[in-house]
Amino acid sequence: MCSWHEIRIYVGRFREFGARDWLAYGAWVGLITMLAAATTLFLVIGRRVGAPIPGEAWLVPTGAWLFAASVAVDTIGHRTVYRDAIAGGEQLVHVITIVTGIGSCVLLCAAYGQPGTFWIPAIVLTVLSFVYSFADEAFHWRRYVRAHADRVEMWSHVGIITGHASMMLGWWVWFFQGYAGVRDVLAALPGS
Repeated sequence: MCSWHEIRIYVGRFREFGARDWLAYGAWVGLITMLAAATTLFLVIGRRVGAPIPGEAWLVPTGAWLFAASVAVDTIGHRTVYRDAIAGGEQLVHVITIVTGIGSCVLLCAAYGQPGTFWIPAIVLTVLSFVYSFADEAFHWRRYVRAHADRVEMWSHVGIITGHASMMLGWWVWFFQGYAGVRDVLAALPGS
């Protein structure tokens, strides 16, 4: 694990942020946090209206919250001490991971209404998001074993992968079970 001293040093790098860093940090962490909040709200509404939401569905917001918290820590290092190290191929890996990850979530939502059309591209993008996540891990571990990364960053990646995997596996199980409860929640929303 990491000592509190290591965590304070890592998180304290916030003080090095410029305006562009805050914008990028807010956009990325905000996006993941909004995914966590939206999926939590959706399931809470489902519980309140008595929708038959399966337990696996709760892995979506639970994983998303862990993912968001871990990304919030990891991104501090990316915007400061590791900025130059990730400027090359690793930055492209990050972009591909983000695009495929967001795409898989959007297509999984679209698959509710048209499962035959959207489930295959959704699963392809899900798999690609993990392939590129593991490619990113190779960059991080290479830096770590060369003493150019710290334990806080490495542990944040454990949270990122655990959160992302829990969220996506829960989402896929929910999808393959027919998105139980979704119809009830949609019917309870204003304007339905």
